[in-house]
Amino acid sequence: MNRSKSFLRNRYILKRKNRQKLVKKFNFNLLFTLIKKHFNKKKIIIAGYYPSSYEVNILKFLEEASKKNFRIVLPVIKSSKSMIFKKWVYKDPLHINNFGILEPANSKKIGYPNLILVPLVAFDNKLNRIGYGKGYYDRSLKKIKNINKNALSVGIAYSFQRANRIPVDKHDFKLDYIFTERGIISSK
Repeated sequence: MNRSKSFLRNRYILKRKNRQKLVKKFNFNLLFTLIKKHFNKKKIIIAGYYPSSYEVNILKFLEEASKKNFRIVLPVIKSSKSMIFKKWVYKDPLHINNFGILEPANSKKIGYPNLILVPLVAFDNKLNRIGYGKGYYDRSLKKIKNINKNALSVGIAYSFQRANRIPVDKHDFKLDYIFTERGIISSK
């Protein structure tokens, strides 16, 4: 049976569409505990995403993080190979980019986030992930990690998005954690 990334991507996108409503609530307090563990009360920059295509809805977490005075940024596609993060204040208007994804419209670019919440299509126990196939997060995460060694990447997924094994290429970026409705998965 073909286990290519394309095959897995199609399989898990369909699975996510069909099963996401069956999942119980996520305990976002676990993410705040992770932040406290790694950043020791420092007011960090959190890179979130605006959910689409049946991705895990993290808007409640972003709202709570805003109330706790964390700076929130969202991804903005700059070119066919470049993604940056721009400041977003919860409930500020967003516009739709060429990929149909909501992003901050008139916001200033923010440096590099300390915590990056990464939407994904599938993951494995080794914290490898499959995204949508364009490599935006792989390139951005590598760049951020080269500049800030303490930056954390956390994949956000439903537990049913776990695959037995994700094929890995040299340009793929391994995540630090995966967060599902069942808790946080680490490689340690």
